[in-house]
Amino acid sequence: MGAAPQAFFIEGTAPAGGQRFVLWHAPAVEAGAQCRGAVLFVHAFGEEMNKSRRMVAMAARAMAATGFAVMQIDLLGCGDSSGELDDASWSAWIDDVVAGAAWMQQRFPGPLWLWGERSGCLLAAESAHRLPGIKHFLFWQPQGSGKLMLQQFLRLKKASQMQQGTSKGVTEALHADLAQGQVVEVAGYRLGPALAQGLAAASLQHAPPTPGGRLVWLEVTSRDPAGLLPASTSVLDLWRQAGYAVSSEAVAGPPFWQTVEIEEAPELVRATIEHLGDSRSAHVQALA
Repeated sequence: MGAAPQAFFIEGTAPAGGQRFVLWHAPAVEAGAQCRGAVLFVHAFGEEMNKSRRMVAMAARAMAATGFAVMQIDLLGCGDSSGELDDASWSAWIDDVVAGAAWMQQRFPGPLWLWGERSGCLLAAESAHRLPGIKHFLFWQPQGSGKLMLQQFLRLKKASQMQQGTSKGVTEALHADLAQGQVVEVAGYRLGPALAQGLAAASLQHAPPTPGGRLVWLEVTSRDPAGLLPASTSVLDLWRQAGYAVSSEAVAGPPFWQTVEIEEAPELVRATIEHLGDSRSAHVQALA
């Protein structure tokens, strides 16, 4: 499904500096034809990023095969990029998204898509405020509240301590340490206060970036019949009111970002390709 991606580094911006690792999927277009758009992937946080690599690679190849240019970028302190996680801050991650988008826009002046997964949706939305022109969004299993995301992450420490009978007050102590400017370690990840504070403040309920483009919102569920999470409705309504053409779908599949074994959700890839190419249905839903 398309050519193999190219791996290289781009320079990180000040003050963080360093290098960011990139996987680049060139668009499959005929000679003289134009690329359908540039897609920048903003990955999930922590172990969710690692669990999702196979699914992201599958979707990136599928997008490239249908004419999109796709970039996967490892943020500061993640994957093969410079630094450690405790070096990262929310603002530095926004810088990375902006730098990746600028790199793509210099080479592909067509539509820009910010493709976020889980907490990456929060980061994509905030980064878009610093990017010019119309932006489109593809959200995979969006985590709408950074505060809730942080709370769930810190609870991993409590879960591990429960086995030792020492879980009382663990989450509260982690919050206190972060508030005092200390780095905390959870599930093998060292989380610094600058990143934690930025994550906790992020929400998809905040004013969406303007001007409005398209929003494709996709969720994976094992429920039958499949349906979006109840919390998603208010967010989608907010983005519609901001002028975005919204299309959404819940597809059957496993929660691959958190399963013990690496799982695939082929229906999610199918829905991604269909929604990216279906501007008519997005327009109809925006008017509904």
